[in-house]
Amino acid sequence: MRDIQERAIEPILSAEQDVIVASPTATGKTEAAFLPILTRILQKPSTNSLDVLYVSPLKALINDQFERLELLCEYLEIPVWRWHGDVAQTKKREVMRKPKGILLITPESLESLFVNYGTRIRETFSDLSYLVIDELHSFIGTERGKQLQSLLHRLEVATRKHIPRIALSATLGDFSLAQQYLRPNDRESKTLVIRSDEGGQEIKIQIRGYVVRPPKIDTDESEGSLEVGDRIEIANDVYRALRSSTNLIFANRRRDVELYSDILRRMCEENGVPNEFWPHHGSLSKELRENVEAIVKNRSQPANVICTTTLEMGIDIGLVNSIAQIGPPPSVASLRQRLGRSGRRGQPAILRMYVQEEEITPYTAIQDRLRCDLLQSIAMFELLLKGWYEPPPDAKLHLSTFIQQILSIIAQYGGIRAQDAWKLLCESGPFGAMDKSMFVSVLRAMGAQHLISQDSEGLILLGKDGERIVNHFSFYTAFNTPEEFQLLTQDGDLLGSIPIDFPLSVGIYLIFSGRRWEVIDVEFDRKVVILKPSKGGRPPQFGGSGKSIHDKVRKEMFNLYSSDVLPPYLDPRGKAMLQEARTSFKMGNLKSERIITSGNDLLLFPWCGDKVMNTLAVQLIADGFRVTMEGVALNVMGTTKQEILQYFEHLKYGKLKTAVELASAVKNKISEKYDRFLTEELLCADYASGNLAIADTAAVIDELLASAADSSTKP
Repeated sequence: MRDIQERAIEPILSAEQDVIVASPTATGKTEAAFLPILTRILQKPSTNSLDVLYVSPLKALINDQFERLELLCEYLEIPVWRWHGDVAQTKKREVMRKPKGILLITPESLESLFVNYGTRIRETFSDLSYLVIDELHSFIGTERGKQLQSLLHRLEVATRKHIPRIALSATLGDFSLAQQYLRPNDRESKTLVIRSDEGGQEIKIQIRGYVVRPPKIDTDESEGSLEVGDRIEIANDVYRALRSSTNLIFANRRRDVELYSDILRRMCEENGVPNEFWPHHGSLSKELRENVEAIVKNRSQPANVICTTTLEMGIDIGLVNSIAQIGPPPSVASLRQRLGRSGRRGQPAILRMYVQEEEITPYTAIQDRLRCDLLQSIAMFELLLKGWYEPPPDAKLHLSTFIQQILSIIAQYGGIRAQDAWKLLCESGPFGAMDKSMFVSVLRAMGAQHLISQDSEGLILLGKDGERIVNHFSFYTAFNTPEEFQLLTQDGDLLGSIPIDFPLSVGIYLIFSGRRWEVIDVEFDRKVVILKPSKGGRPPQFGGSGKSIHDKVRKEMFNLYSSDVLPPYLDPRGKAMLQEARTSFKMGNLKSERIITSGNDLLLFPWCGDKVMNTLAVQLIADGFRVTMEGVALNVMGTTKQEILQYFEHLKYGKLKTAVELASAVKNKISEKYDRFLTEELLCADYASGNLAIADTAAVIDELLASAADSSTKP
């Protein structure tokens, strides 16, 4: 057995405490948890209850683990069930009729259990021995993660028992935060962390730099789309390096997945060889995604999958030769996850990164001369080598999810009194950051919006709009799920979906599922688009946003700019681009200067993460400045250095606004699913808790003033 498997046996088998098993991908975490769990079930089987509840963030991961656990349980007479949106109702009814064994489920399906089988929750889980949470890191700090915390707590309240929680995770930046997340509001609970002690994995890496090239001119959309030259150059290098082997190619956006899938497929066709490049992202149909996963698992032919985060987490696709990353990674933790897909069975992990930067001209602004994407990529890899990952964020109030959970517990119990809801969700539950005043304010806001009502005896019930929301299938998700068009071929095959705000009309051309299509019909009432094969196409704009950059990454970038060391893993052009960035850094004297004049504007270089940058920008905007965030810099328009220094001095002496005061200056605070039901005051509190960092911003203002004072005293 591996070290984590050995060390997990006794604490999990004893079932006396919560356990986090943390180790890289493919190091046997599933077996570390389930071998002792299955042993205990055989020793103390339940009579008429499920034994284990396993929660996963992905349906595909549930399907994968279902197959693995069925093999483990084949001779143990322990039934294994799965429950998610693609599982037939007959199977779900069978679970409820004869609850026994292991149930694999998503948070959304667990929510539906509470809403639709509320009166049977206690008996179905009465003898539950373990709660297993897979990919723990993916839940922390998200609305979905707060929903899961609430559901696990409600399950223990319903069964009136303390159930050991076993969490599995590949990357965790802060184990204390992970321990707090696993069982919030319980200071007496001591979670054991079992972290792999196995030696570090050998890593082979190359980062290749590219300068944006002029597009290949082809303006006839029916014959082909405009293709930027550097994309073709990257695709050529990917094709030469990866064809005839099996690899994962991560792109940061679904649009890029489609672009590179299309270019690489056509390269295969032009060279008269079978296609080996397949797209994989969340907007593709389940059938297409599973087909790609099967091709990779098959091993009978080479297969390269161009994907987003869909293949970042634990779906077992077997051994891949290497990982490619197009553009900077979203985070260090994400890079570690992706790299863990390569280098199994004692082989080195191989990573190729392809980073594009704009061409520098005499008119390029200094903030755009710093090659930030390249430096961010290098910084993230250096931090990964040091063993650092972003700590999971978990400071937000999550009021949107709180509204959902209030509606859910009313549906579960048929009604609830305010004091009981307070005890369940706040006093002993995961919404402990909320005080009673805010709790009452949220209930009043919900009442004003007809989500809830109260009878003469004080019982809180669903209001007319609350009933409508709870009875719709979309209620079970805590996050936003935008409306989409389904894409169908002429033969009726489902390809996937695109956002409903994408402009559609008959005769336009699309790239989707790595192929080119023409729209021949749009049925707006059914939200269906009919496609036929075509020579032309452009990838849709799918929406979505990138991850926030952490302070540590920006500080590592600053260190790289200040250094003269050339990382050996850069290709010649990457080294030249790094030298260009360092030259621009020195010419701007950015090692000591944090505030520089640029025409009529000022550029601030605080060298901090996006949360502090956002807070500083909001503070400036609230006091009448015009500000834009431009990578590592804040551009303050139409002001002088003297004016900004006087302003910062003013802030330093107690004039910095509170987080809630600052939030009132932000116009677009509605971002989560049920935010629209909150009052302005509650929106400000919720936005401030998750998006603003006042103390850290005050420290940055001090640094900006100190750097200005130092530069003014130098001869």
